Amino acid sequence: MPAFLRLPVHPLEEVHPNKGLGFLALGSSLHETLIRLKAQPDSFPNIDISYAPANPLGAPVILNLPANGLRLRFDGFEQTLRLIEVLDFGQIQLNYNNTEFVKLPESRGATTAGPTFRHIYHMMGPTFPGEYLPPASSSSKGLGSYILSYPGVAFSFPLQSSAWKPELDHVSLLSSSAALPAKSLAVYVGSSWQDVREGLLKPNPPSPRLAPSPHRSKDHRPDEIELVRIQGNGKLEMMRRSSPPMQMLLGGTTPQDLVMELGPPDAIYYKNDRRLSIHKTRRPSHQQSQPYGASPTSEDDMTDTDQSSTHSNANNSDDESDAAKVIRDNFHSSSECFYNYFHHGFDIFMSYPTDPSPPFPTSAPGDQERPRTSGRDHLVATKVILHGNVPGSYPFNRYRRVRWVIETGDPMDKNVILDSESPFVALSQHLQQIWKGAYGSDSEEISFQRGMVLNRGWGDSPGDSCELLGGWEESADTAKKEGSIGIGGPGSGNTKLFGFPGLVFEVLKNDAVSSLTVY
Repeated sequence: MPAFLRLPVHPLEEVHPNKGLGFLALGSSLHETLIRLKAQPDSFPNIDISYAPANPLGAPVILNLPANGLRLRFDGFEQTLRLIEVLDFGQIQLNYNNTEFVKLPESRGATTAGPTFRHIYHMMGPTFPGEYLPPASSSSKGLGSYILSYPGVAFSFPLQSSAWKPELDHVSLLSSSAALPAKSLAVYVGSSWQDVREGLLKPNPPSPRLAPSPHRSKDHRPDEIELVRIQGNGKLEMMRRSSPPMQMLLGGTTPQDLVMELGPPDAIYYKNDRRLSIHKTRRPSHQQSQPYGASPTSEDDMTDTDQSSTHSNANNSDDESDAAKVIRDNFHSSSECFYNYFHHGFDIFMSYPTDPSPPFPTSAPGDQERPRTSGRDHLVATKVILHGNVPGSYPFNRYRRVRWVIETGDPMDKNVILDSESPFVALSQHLQQIWKGAYGSDSEEISFQRGMVLNRGWGDSPGDSCELLGGWEESADTAKKEGSIGIGGPGSGNTKLFGFPGLVFEVLKNDAVSSLTVY
């Protein structure tokens, strides 16, 4: 092949301080990032996912791309990309303002030194003094690290500890023979690494999802749902980043409302799985005497887990106009179905109107008024399944993580937060107190609040090129084994279902909530 037609071995990636690296945008969700990476197996052949099995939502989630010399860090709560690290300059071709960081060899795998301080200075200009970190151990061969920060990007230079003198300026230090070329690079949001490093991955960051979803055009991308407020009585409030909140009324919100507010669904799944219908014969003893089913939950909803395309061939479409056409064709259809919103993080069940669940007993009198439902002759939203995208769970990476909070309206307990990051034992204890006395007897309460085991591991495996370091979700007291195992590897995929009025929790062995059904 002529030299001028030879394709580059390393794709050229532009460094965008405070924004990202190539198509990797700071603030993008873990779900969106994995979709983009897995869509390019030739460029990203290996993806290793590290997480804390005992605390999958509190500790960071880390994507290692060993073939590309990259490490991506996501916060655990929001699952948004907070830090991009280049650990091997020989595995990726970096560019800034039309200038390459280093000249790479013709073949992958060859050893390449990082950029020198002089080269970085010519590319990016002067900056403020950085921070010196002494050697961590005696095995460091006397090499400390000097962290040099620019707004949104920082470099780590190995520096002989014997050469470090506080009175010397950083230009003299890093341009001397005691300093080696940069060994790593970090892209983040902030004025300097010293200012942001402590709080970079802490829970509840102030600005979630700083960047739009990378695979959708801006003109047709609906505003992402940041938080779902569950208010009881069939009411949900969906908070958006830059648009007014969406009010969803179970039993009243129509398909047209959903398309207008959320955009067309990513897939439509027609309900046909009746394997759990055997459990739908028993109801609480006094439910028929209550006008709105005041007993905490019926087993119709407790066992109805046929909620999405997890085990089916859904009608997927990346073309939003095609998806909109499908919805229009099904406005008058009599088939119950789920609208799968993978990029929002939830499914919405479309069925004939039914009375939604009762209000929380602790809510204000005005909030306990029954909302009006639509006529009974057409489909409306009657159920919403909110997905946690918990690392190690069976449906991991099928949905973007969506956060939620349960607002019981209890004026005596304003400091209690019932949200998607709460362990289920805390959620359960508080909800049991709220609904105490709503059952016909103690035995009935125990019956409805015991966990039903659900196995999501039997059937088609969601295997892909990702590697979960340590395997599937395990109980917190189970020792993790060394090594890597694919998503489709050993593991039962067992979860438990627990029901309360209008709420069904799917809980993992580590007490994290994998999904929450609101009806």
